[in-house]
Amino acid sequence: MGVDGVIMEDVIEMSSDDLSSGDAMTLISSAIAGLNADDIESFDILKDGSATSIYGARAMAGVIVITTKRGKAGVSQISYTGEYTYRMKPSYANYNIMNSQEQMSVYEEMREGGWLNYAEIANAAESGVYGRMYSQLNQLDENGDFLLANTPEARAAYLREAEYRNTDWFDELFNTNMVQNHSVSMSSGTDRSSYYASMSAMVDPGWSLDSKVNRYTANFNTNFKIRDNLSLTTISNASYRKQKAPGTLSQDVDVVTGEVKRDFDINPFSYALNSSRTLSPDYYYTRNYAPFNIKKELDENYIDLNVVDVKFQTELKWKVVPKVELSALGALKYQSTSQEHHVTEFSNQASAYRAMETVTVRDNNPFLYTDPDDPYALPISVLPQGGIYTRTDYSMLGYDLRTTASYKDVYNDSHILNLYGGMEVNSADRKKTRNTGWGMQYSMGETPFYSYELFKKGVEDNNLYYELSNTRYRNIAFFGNATYSYRGKYTLNGTLRYEGSNKLGKSTSARWLPTWNISGAWNAHEEGFFDNFGSALTHFTLKASYSLTADRGPYDVTNSLVDIRSATPWRPSAGVKESALEIESLENSELTYEKKHEINLGAEIGFLNNRLNTTFDIYKRDNFDLIGIVNTQGLGGEVSKYGNVASMESNGFEFSLSSTNIKTKDFSWTTNFVYSKVKNEITELETTSRVIDMVSGTGFAREGYAVRSIFSIPFKGLNSEGLPTFLDQNGDITVSDIYFQERDNLDFLEYSGSADPTDIGSLNNAFNYKGLKLNIFVTYSFGNVVRLDPFFSSEYSDLAALPREFKNRWVRPGDEAYTNIPVIATTRQKDNIGESDLATAYNAYNYSSERVAKGDFIRMKEISLGYDFPSQLVSNLGVSALSVKLQATNLFLIYSDDKLNGQDPEFFNTGGVASPVPKQFTFTLRLSL
Repeated sequence: MGVDGVIMEDVIEMSSDDLSSGDAMTLISSAIAGLNADDIESFDILKDGSATSIYGARAMAGVIVITTKRGKAGVSQISYTGEYTYRMKPSYANYNIMNSQEQMSVYEEMREGGWLNYAEIANAAESGVYGRMYSQLNQLDENGDFLLANTPEARAAYLREAEYRNTDWFDELFNTNMVQNHSVSMSSGTDRSSYYASMSAMVDPGWSLDSKVNRYTANFNTNFKIRDNLSLTTISNASYRKQKAPGTLSQDVDVVTGEVKRDFDINPFSYALNSSRTLSPDYYYTRNYAPFNIKKELDENYIDLNVVDVKFQTELKWKVVPKVELSALGALKYQSTSQEHHVTEFSNQASAYRAMETVTVRDNNPFLYTDPDDPYALPISVLPQGGIYTRTDYSMLGYDLRTTASYKDVYNDSHILNLYGGMEVNSADRKKTRNTGWGMQYSMGETPFYSYELFKKGVEDNNLYYELSNTRYRNIAFFGNATYSYRGKYTLNGTLRYEGSNKLGKSTSARWLPTWNISGAWNAHEEGFFDNFGSALTHFTLKASYSLTADRGPYDVTNSLVDIRSATPWRPSAGVKESALEIESLENSELTYEKKHEINLGAEIGFLNNRLNTTFDIYKRDNFDLIGIVNTQGLGGEVSKYGNVASMESNGFEFSLSSTNIKTKDFSWTTNFVYSKVKNEITELETTSRVIDMVSGTGFAREGYAVRSIFSIPFKGLNSEGLPTFLDQNGDITVSDIYFQERDNLDFLEYSGSADPTDIGSLNNAFNYKGLKLNIFVTYSFGNVVRLDPFFSSEYSDLAALPREFKNRWVRPGDEAYTNIPVIATTRQKDNIGESDLATAYNAYNYSSERVAKGDFIRMKEISLGYDFPSQLVSNLGVSALSVKLQATNLFLIYSDDKLNGQDPEFFNTGGVASPVPKQFTFTLRLSL
């Protein structure tokens, strides 16, 4: 799936490998990022090269064509649109999370199992209710008394308070406020020139704490009629976005135990789901050996984003003779993004780098530094003062040039011929810089304070504190299209495109690629015999196409030349540091485009004077030369490289039905139903994968299965100790002998299903009564599976929230006959089995066949009620148009698998800044002068 951002005429064009997928909406969102909703005249999704017969553009794949508005001659208009959106807070009623009473009963069981005693958590990296209790037993107040008396009564009162606390973290961490979006547009024109201008401002105070967005856009489009046969069109738009978000780091996967984690994760949604409701939002607890309070951390650990996007485009059209038109287009685009991650000296993340209150903490804190050159050195802090300031800048400067010629003629009022051809050049230079500043003292004039040990540690860890990278993209293409139609009955269309890109191999056969499309249509309703059907059959069109399309592949893949970069090899001591050159990737002169052959057959039929309309398309696709990672024997110094390693077959059909159920002078009821079914299979894959790749994430490719398949470790029930057992790679039943890095023997894994749905669609009912409009929109999806959230672990802290499934956990011998929820492991089991093996067992359970649910759902996506005020009333108010609308979005799931227990089948929680789409209500006001 690629986006090339080519702009033509007054449209934004984007290529897509498969516009029937859900990614189409992502592409549309990306395309209109710098536009107001009111700036868009229309957008169309065109497939199978049909766009080229209309616009003369891409034959590489389908396109999304977004037509922007422009002024009209003799008409002046000013319009205003205001949108006010209220988002509901998430609720524990929708999630399967224990309340504080249930949670405390689990904590007590953990304490009896040897976990939450003083010796265990007094110096632990993480501790909550019990850790705070033990801390208060050893701290004195200003009067010299212990903060908490060491008596059974005092401890019981403390724990009882936590038991009935029942903190609502969603209420604490999420806001109820209004998102405002205001836009003003103006248009005017004469018979020689016209313009359209708009400005907008979106103000989002933030759904969660310390997250907010302000976005401002401006657009100005003009059209000049220089002469009767010569016109000039200009399009310019600019946008600026300022955003604040919780600080986040990249996630890591432990390929030994299978654990997926993200250090210092403070995502409000993840925290609310995973943090115990026994905790108080006003107290500090312990994370990473340092004091932690989520509300304070969100204030002290955040990211500032500033995004600027500017585009200018002009096009000159010259109609040389009535049948021939020449055009030349030039577009310049610039994007700049700055990302500033502020970790102040008061944050938990900064404090973790200097936590050493006790000898035990000092010796176990992984964020401290021990000098390898000094055999007697003790761990010290490389961040004795201040916090961490990281800035990452991205910029892109690009241009598009295109020249075209078109010929249109009609012979004998029967033969219609359109010829179109031209060439285009695309260029984009991208730059990334990154720098990390340690010791930034935010509270002392923003003056850095750092020690030399910081740089010594960085050299020894082979970490670079700044980064600079530049990439250059170049593309050139020649294209032609011919369309012939006879009396509107028969249409034949052919497209040819020859394209080259510097991303791909130097070989001519790899870098340059011809693609083509042949399509035809028969409009049976234009035939004389069609009148015999009367109003029963209004129109009937058959169409067919066959094409070779292609895509340049993943954005970050390029092997046109050998990639040799400077590097700093690891050395045990900073004193022997040296520079070197290393091969980042070998030249792959044969790396070529990802290609697809597709045959498509379709029909469009209208019944009863078009009161009932249906479309049907069936297709078969053969994708080949798909790009992926292939593992080699290491010849040339590269073990893993990108290559054309895969092929895939897919087939499916798309069906839509629209009906006008009732239509009177004042009332109408229309229904639109859409259904799409797709099936795909990897037929060839010249690469190997590990178990951890196959079972983690949101699906992985394997030959003979769907492109995003979810595999699971076969679960074989609980043993007599309540521990999960599995079928391992050797065919044995085991607790912990799961080798997550296994590559050769993957057949023991169980295929759970595809992560992508096979059946998707929607149902919309629209009711109109005079100026009143009611829309009810339902979406549905079937045929996929989802991995349940990884709640299970070999050990839990008293910070963690557990799902209510734990109420049915294994407790005593014999329970294995009635439940598949494993025991809360004891310290004795950890000592008997081994800490690493026990962690492997519980992480394998998270990736097991037991932790998979159906992704099927039916969702009430939107209900909207709008009203267009009568023209007479509007005229009395001095405006030309006035309308209002109330819209409710993402209301509820009508149906989903009970095993999900509140988990949203459309949301994959990765932490960081991820959060589900909220329930929201929007009021919209539109008026024109």
